[in-house]
Amino acid sequence: MISNEHHEHASSTGPTSPSAVTVDPPKVNDYNSFAEAYTAENETNLINAHYERPAMLALAGDVAGRRILDAGCGSGPLSAALRDRGALVSGFDASAGMLELARRRLGDGTDLQVADLGSPLPYADDTFDDVVASLVLHYLEDWGPALAELRRVLKPGGRLIASVDHPFAINLMHRQAGREADYKYFDTTNWTEEWTMGGQTALMSFWHRPLHAMVEAFTGAGFRIMVISEPEPDPAARELFPEVIAAKPRFLCFLFFVLQAD
Repeated sequence: MISNEHHEHASSTGPTSPSAVTVDPPKVNDYNSFAEAYTAENETNLINAHYERPAMLALAGDVAGRRILDAGCGSGPLSAALRDRGALVSGFDASAGMLELARRRLGDGTDLQVADLGSPLPYADDTFDDVVASLVLHYLEDWGPALAELRRVLKPGGRLIASVDHPFAINLMHRQAGREADYKYFDTTNWTEEWTMGGQTALMSFWHRPLHAMVEAFTGAGFRIMVISEPEPDPAARELFPEVIAAKPRFLCFLFFVLQAD
């Protein structure tokens, strides 16, 4: 695991047990409240810009002419990169604030819609050649409805390319913090973390699940696992983050899958 950068940004205050967080009522994962600050950090940091996104693009390969759905597209950096490579991109996100930033990036002509992963999606059956789900599934307790919808909108033989929190990294984080009794590796457990960026603090909620539970969810939804990847950072990271990469040229952070719709 790499320092405090185990998740989507480098400036988190560290995970806390849900019982240690006092909020009334809890409002979690409110990307609208810090959309611009999050987007600014996401553009240039190590784990998004020089680790996760390059890995997703490498797994996607040649996408020219392919119709791709960006599930949980956020402000659209992955959509933009795929479009630059010739893909025909649509995207959805639960955060209207993040989608507004995506529209600024991608233009009003891009198909971008507000929708919740796990709810019925506003797309016809067999629409997309690929779906990319970048760091979104771990927000959900139950992957079943989300995967069923993503399978529905994929053409037969289409691909789901997904990245999630690496379950070993999350388990190690809890062990290092002395919380192994409450967060056992083989259990599906919820954990929260406060993110602070741009002077704003947000409470984020995530679901850890063990690797076998991920595999069972994918295969149960009608996907065949083609690739499981634990990639290296992008080569440019060595120059941009020399001390971090010198100390940890490889690290546990995210886990990547390429899945084929049967």
